[in-house]
Amino acid sequence: MNEDLMRAALDAAARGWHVFPLRPGTKRPALHGEAACPRTGECAYGHLKWEQRATTDPDRIQAAWSRAPFNVGIATGPSGLVVVDLDMPKDKGSSDAPSGAATFAALCERAGQQVPDTYRTRTASGGTHLHFTAPDGIRLANTAGTIGPLVDTRAWGGYVVAAGSRTPTGTYEALCAPVAAPLPSWLRTILQPAPKPSQAPSMAVAGQSRSYADVALANEVRNVAAAQLGAREAALFRAARALGRFVAWGDLPRHVVEQALQEAGEAAGLTVAECRSTLRSALNWSITHNSSRRDAA
Repeated sequence: MNEDLMRAALDAAARGWHVFPLRPGTKRPALHGEAACPRTGECAYGHLKWEQRATTDPDRIQAAWSRAPFNVGIATGPSGLVVVDLDMPKDKGSSDAPSGAATFAALCERAGQQVPDTYRTRTASGGTHLHFTAPDGIRLANTAGTIGPLVDTRAWGGYVVAAGSRTPTGTYEALCAPVAAPLPSWLRTILQPAPKPSQAPSMAVAGQSRSYADVALANEVRNVAAAQLGAREAALFRAARALGRFVAWGDLPRHVVEQALQEAGEAAGLTVAECRSTLRSALNWSITHNSSRRDAA
């Protein structure tokens, strides 16, 4: 079984999809939580969650799946995926409740479109996962019922179980279409969040008073942009942790910090996905742990 699940993980990674282990026979991540984090290895600069630790590295995958028959999780955000989850009614005895697949087919018809031909899997419960490539330049998040009843989506902050994984209720199985098609434009319109106010970081810093928070932002941006190979992600992580407290205290808007550090990280050579994943985790942690201001004595 280990070899079959390892192959499933390697096959997903070969598509460019970032995978991580799920507990054998379940859909739950097998990685340690923040409370049990050893703060070593990948977590040397702070706890990394499954979205950040998901990988396409065959050596890491083989090392992980050689230890146990882990199911395979695909981190949709870093993988550049949007997965539409078409679920089955909870009350299988009810003939009145349409399935997620029926609801989605009706939505496609109203949009004047066919149900997209794309890579899909049958879930252990009898539902379907439709895999689409995410549009460039748009960060989509998970949704639940936004499209319609029993139709959810997984993007940044979410994951799906890969084909080949097994649970007591059944096996996840690839159905058809070897390639994930681009997310349809009509569906992107439904899922796309309202645009945030546009404000370049440099203009934000120049236009505000030169407070301590502004100086800290400018310094951290310089540090990240100048980081060398092998230290870039750690520098971005530390900068986000340091600046998150100013966001929590209301001294800096979150979107200004995110945009400034995103641009600095990309300038240093990190990918868009690497920057987004690191920033999300580090800022969330810092904001949570700095909810009340601690002024210097």
